[in-house]
Amino acid sequence: MVISSDSEPVAIAGIGISKRFGHVQALTNASVTVHPGEVVALLGDNGAGKSTFVKILLGIYSADSGQVVVNDDEVELASIQDAQRRGVEAVHQDLALAPDLSVVDNFFLGHEVIRRGPLGHLGILARKSMRGDAAQALRSLAIELPSLEVPVRELSGGQRQAIAIARAVMWARSVVLLDEPTAALGARQSEIVCQLMRTVASKGLGVLVISHDLPRILQVADSVSILWRGNTVRTAPAADLTVPDIVATMVGYKGNVA
Repeated sequence: MVISSDSEPVAIAGIGISKRFGHVQALTNASVTVHPGEVVALLGDNGAGKSTFVKILLGIYSADSGQVVVNDDEVELASIQDAQRRGVEAVHQDLALAPDLSVVDNFFLGHEVIRRGPLGHLGILARKSMRGDAAQALRSLAIELPSLEVPVRELSGGQRQAIAIARAVMWARSVVLLDEPTAALGARQSEIVCQLMRTVASKGLGVLVISHDLPRILQVADSVSILWRGNTVRTAPAADLTVPDIVATMVGYKGNVA
């Protein structure tokens, strides 16, 4: 099903999502929508259902009910590969980088570019092309690194986070999902990562971010959706909220749940 063209374009959305694991109702009526060029913060206390919701958008879990929309199309995602084919990329909290591989090799891990060898024999890695594409991806986000050939383990936490984001952006066509992107980073590195989110959105991609860094996320997000016990209980422009507002909703929601 194609979402109506009369409405604002949707990069990704989960609408009325429910998910049960045995006796645990992880999600009951969770709805979050991200538009192209928008940063949306998905907030909630531990156990509110944030990770489950994002895993459904990534095709890791299937929803028991509800709709998943990518690029205005209602879709059924059976795997991470399904989501990636739709242009959905993620930066997980563990970054999923190979520490002993170079920056370039991490950019193309699973996406290696092979050129045909002499006389059509076994191909070889197109390293020059790969290096150029990785360098361009970093430049497009104003990320500066000492070298693209050093093992990732030799870089700082902030630099590794930047690489993971730039890699996701290079392959994304719809949205980038970020799970706690400033966790374990210092203040300066966290500011750089938040600036990167705005840069990513400026390229027309949707950005959905899970974060407990409430003061910073309020500064960078366009809108906020708050989960409480598996329900979306508040969605509002970030500019209309304060940290006490968010905390009060996260830990002691008093309204009605549909």
